[in-house]
Amino acid sequence: MSVASFENTEACVFDAYGTLFDVNSAVEGLRDRIGPGYGQLSLAWRTRQLQYTWLRSLMGSHTDFWQLTADALAVSLREVAINDSHLQQALMQAYLTLSPFKEVSGVLQLIKSAGLRTAILTNGSPAMIDAAVNNAGIQATIDHQLSVESVGVYKPDPRVYQLAVDALGIPAERIAFFSSNSWDAAGAAHFGFKVAWVNRYSQPSEALPGTPSAMLADLSEASALLGIC
Repeated sequence: MSVASFENTEACVFDAYGTLFDVNSAVEGLRDRIGPGYGQLSLAWRTRQLQYTWLRSLMGSHTDFWQLTADALAVSLREVAINDSHLQQALMQAYLTLSPFKEVSGVLQLIKSAGLRTAILTNGSPAMIDAAVNNAGIQATIDHQLSVESVGVYKPDPRVYQLAVDALGIPAERIAFFSSNSWDAAGAAHFGFKVAWVNRYSQPSEALPGTPSAMLADLSEASALLGIC
């Protein structure tokens, strides 16, 4: 953990899905209706969702994250041989109320009490992130909710990370960026943020440009990293 590199941090920016909110909780909450293949469905849905963000960005064919998530779910349901339109609708609605990870609220409150500014920088559409933040009850701890819809391209395009610099009015090197997605952590580090990769599932490091300055097991370690515990 490279604590020294996080000195002089003025703001903390958080990825949303997988970092603040558990993307598996939508499927988990409906596991009894899905059946024994719920784990396979959750993995397929998330994998395809991310793949579609990258592919659409490369193709220059943007659609918002709500539609993209619906498209990814439809194909993933076919992959696991489920044909149930009511379940499909229920899963999409569940995505609006994903469970926050247990440490999120307390960590955000601590960061705000230390005088640091906060933002969410997400692939999610504004309506999606509003719903997730409100459901988690963390509105008071987030200064800015920034969506890729402002630039019409998905992470890790540098234009997305620039949104945080512009909104906060703080240089990239004074912004600490937290993401559980290794490719996002790499992209943000390559852009110039001080990055903490929240490696919740003990994944290997990626061979990509941009190296995170720290790796955390979860966000409960953020306060020590920032020197505010």
